[in-house]
Amino acid sequence: MTQNTSAQKQPVILQVIPELGPGGAEQGCIDISNELVRAGAKSIVVSNGGDRVHEILRGGGIHIDMPVHSKNPITMMSNVGRLRDVIKEHDVDIVHARSRAPAWSCHRACKNSDTKFMTTCHAPYNISGNAKRIYNSSIAKGERIIAISNYVRDYLTLNYKVDARKIRLIHRGIGLEKFHPNAVTAERMIKLAKEWRIPDESNIVMLPGRLTRWKGHHILIEALSKLNRADVFCVIIGSDQGRTGYRIELESQIKSLGLDGHIRIVDHCNDMPAAYMLANVVISASTDPEGFGRIPIEAQAMGKPIIGTDHGGARETILRRQTGWLVAPGSVEEMAGALSEALSLTPSQRSILGTRAMAHIAANFTREKMADETLNVYAELLEEKLSGHSKLQSVQHDRLFGDENAA
Repeated sequence: MTQNTSAQKQPVILQVIPELGPGGAEQGCIDISNELVRAGAKSIVVSNGGDRVHEILRGGGIHIDMPVHSKNPITMMSNVGRLRDVIKEHDVDIVHARSRAPAWSCHRACKNSDTKFMTTCHAPYNISGNAKRIYNSSIAKGERIIAISNYVRDYLTLNYKVDARKIRLIHRGIGLEKFHPNAVTAERMIKLAKEWRIPDESNIVMLPGRLTRWKGHHILIEALSKLNRADVFCVIIGSDQGRTGYRIELESQIKSLGLDGHIRIVDHCNDMPAAYMLANVVISASTDPEGFGRIPIEAQAMGKPIIGTDHGGARETILRRQTGWLVAPGSVEEMAGALSEALSLTPSQRSILGTRAMAHIAANFTREKMADETLNVYAELLEEKLSGHSKLQSVQHDRLFGDENAA
């Protein structure tokens, strides 16, 4: 980073997210915080805490506890004052809100100041009446709005009439040092296979995703029953997060279809790269469209065939019949057909598909690409702040973050 001058101080970026737990939004927040520090900026994250705060601190960022997870209007208003104090104390240049409730507080905290305000829209939020529409609209109030997919971008322009010039399309990205076949040892795979009691010589079908109906576990289970293959073993990875009713329903479905011993539900996995390496095919069966969806890009990065549903972000990450299959949402028949095709691939066909999938992810969905494009957005806003007016034009972030980051 270049040396500070009176005209250019160290950039200070404040990200605000409800909590730092599992999830794509949280991972993106952590990745960007770490990249900001490497670029020579000051990174601050405000959240209600969580298991991953240490990842912010370990990367050199600052974490501040605040109840920004709350949807209580009184708490949200109180957070306005708290955020203003943080902005003043740290001379914050940009506030970046990553969720709707904190976006309301951040927007008010930045009002009538020269601190820039931006948001990331992580999902096409459900609109069920005027009250919900108004609540959701906070995510569309940024001077720049990052949309994590074309699907989300279209949602913003259609429902909130956002000026397209304010939106920046930045797909999520993953770290290939973690999600790559060469990064997984045989010992890690053997450990998981033993923990999950996977029968030897099984063809493994894997669906990662918390146990909630819209993730489509029940569709996959019925599709597996139509395959009628004794060599297939399915692992469903996901916690019910207290929603025991749906888990009980799935277990009953498995039993009624005679699939006991062929499907196992495990609460969580701390080593997803090793889990993917065990799989012959990975499933993303969501019946509702996802804003992006990390499962398809993680599976492809590991060189695994992916079957996703033909809507939402999956259309932008899966190359149809080149790196995977896209099936109609909720269609048991299409899911079963795609499963049969994926499990029938020859070793040569699997190798070609896997190589193509890995190249696709490396070219389009890396953490480095996501971070570089996000820092470019910060650079746009920093230039506008320094110049005193909005240009709504792209500039290269190395003009403000220095050659070190550009390299």
